[in-house]
Amino acid sequence: MILKNKNGLSFYQFPNFSRFREIIHGVFTRESGFSKPPFNCLNIGLNVGDDVKNVHKNRRVILECMDGLQPVFLKQVHGTAVIKIDEQSIASGGLPGRYLEGDAMVTSLPGIMPVIQVADCQPVFLFDPTGKVVANIHSGWQGSIKNIIGHTINCMSVDFDSRPSDIIAGVGPSLGPCCAEFRNYRTEIPKQFWKYEIGNRYFDFWSISRDQLIAAGVLPENISISGICTFCSSDLFFSYRKEVTTGRFAAVIGMA
Repeated sequence: MILKNKNGLSFYQFPNFSRFREIIHGVFTRESGFSKPPFNCLNIGLNVGDDVKNVHKNRRVILECMDGLQPVFLKQVHGTAVIKIDEQSIASGGLPGRYLEGDAMVTSLPGIMPVIQVADCQPVFLFDPTGKVVANIHSGWQGSIKNIIGHTINCMSVDFDSRPSDIIAGVGPSLGPCCAEFRNYRTEIPKQFWKYEIGNRYFDFWSISRDQLIAAGVLPENISISGICTFCSSDLFFSYRKEVTTGRFAAVIGMA
């Protein structure tokens, strides 16, 4: 990934997304925000115990850094609901401004910035450069098992006429196979996923996401995986596994 700095904030971008001028995206680090320990510093999560005023300040500086795109947040629930952000949903008063329950957002509207909040879960960016459609996915281990990625690509195909073979994908910083231990995996993880166990009770969810993207029709050469483990890099990213009481970092994408 490419490390960028703007307005004093640090964020990462995918090379395969950066070549498209219409795309504005970034996976922000936890640095340079307003929150106090243990949420230091750029926490955007409202429901983790942080001072709400500081959270809103953090969200505001991220918005400014992303050229003022209109952010849309979700109440993330580790499910498979994909929220469409289109002219109809905005005209009805549903978005932006009201929290909807779901774990992925898809839009073809410029000026809209779907925001995913993460602390070990995978933020997954999708972009159809032909149809001009973007998606942002929150995929924790439960979302991976339920194939939230496949549900999102199906929404892009059915509701936005995207061809999966056109889609560019990026899997952001998240819990790596080095640290993704599941002591009770026999009761938590379905047997068809046991082939992704790389050591004693450690699982490679990056490979699961890659395989799900390919199974949905995304070309292997269009997939980029950051390879950054949030547990190992908790100085840069929030990690629930490592810290428990902690913040959430922002993964954002939109079209200018």
